Amino acid sequence: MGQAVLALNAGSSSVKFGLYESDPGDPHLLLRGAVESDPPHLKARAADGTMLHDGDLAAGEGEDALFRGLLDWIAGHLGGEGLLAAGHRIVHGGRDFAEPVRLTPDIVAALEALTPLAPLHQPRSLAAAHALTRLRPDLPQIGCFDTAFHHHLEPPVSRFGLPRRFEQEGVRRYGFHGLSYEFIASRLREVAPEIAGGRVVVAHLGNGASLCAIRDGRSVDTTMGFSALDGLVMGTRCGALDPGVLLYLQQAHGLSTEALEDLLYRQSGLLGVSGISGDVRVLLGSDDPRAAEALDLFAFRIVRETAALAATLGGLDAFVFTAGIGENAAPVRVAVCERLAWLGITLDPAANRAGREVISTPRSTVAVRVMPTDEELTIARHAAQVLRGGKAGVTLR
Repeated sequence: MGQAVLALNAGSSSVKFGLYESDPGDPHLLLRGAVESDPPHLKARAADGTMLHDGDLAAGEGEDALFRGLLDWIAGHLGGEGLLAAGHRIVHGGRDFAEPVRLTPDIVAALEALTPLAPLHQPRSLAAAHALTRLRPDLPQIGCFDTAFHHHLEPPVSRFGLPRRFEQEGVRRYGFHGLSYEFIASRLREVAPEIAGGRVVVAHLGNGASLCAIRDGRSVDTTMGFSALDGLVMGTRCGALDPGVLLYLQQAHGLSTEALEDLLYRQSGLLGVSGISGDVRVLLGSDDPRAAEALDLFAFRIVRETAALAATLGGLDAFVFTAGIGENAAPVRVAVCERLAWLGITLDPAANRAGREVISTPRSTVAVRVMPTDEELTIARHAAQVLRGGKAGVTLR
């Protein structure tokens, strides 16, 4: 076994990871898993799905204890072989970070300055990088950005109807979930090249959810904009909202900035509408009419935003479901596809129930696919490219 690349995908309460053998071609998956922070717990499976570990880590405070447990377990698993590098999913790259880049103190400081643009996600990603720096100061770390896939978006797609001075200071539409969309675009080139070159909408539907319009493998529009609050209704996030609502909440209810942030990020979306849960699995299993209403809103917003993206693309050749909800919630796929019949989608109910990769019928003029995403593999690929000198990095403004 050669040296390995560790890909880290930090979430709010857990860190997904993948360990990949460095290869002159594509990184080769050795294992994948997740570490939970409360209580510290590690679960890992081999590439073939065999369970390798499912147990608690040594108790300790903070990120250092969590990542020390992960690194110690990986060292034991590698049997003396070392880690070559660690790659991180970092949600926001702002205006400057259009390519994966080796993390240095100056670059990390620049990324921390972007925290107001992604207050839930940016600190978590960077906390992982800080912990690894303290534990393994000589280990190269590479930042990979969720905004990078959309970085080339230009006006009018990237522009808000605000005075131009705000655009000049970086108030624009950035887009997110780019590592997932990048993977799906590359996978389409492999399995469906006739689709990959066409007009595709990809639905990344998880606790965070967005859509991306892709033409010839490149993002041309997306539902998330300046922040990860925009676009679709999500698990606990509101999605696109009339800005007048924010003014009303401040003026009529006296909500502070902190209270608004908590409301919009943590109390809204499917959770807020249903009053039950932000988890689609829970809502699908509930007979409470509010659960059905929340799911109806979720599907409605997906369909409405798909129509807008189809307008940007000038038509639609394919629709792809991915991420946790997109890959696993067949009733959600039904609700979306039935509402999109006017665009030429004809769903194959049996294929959809079985979770097959192609769930449209042969007569459907829009191909509909279900494709697992792999953000960790995308991170590992970028980390390997940076180490080989295949990425130019970034020049800070």
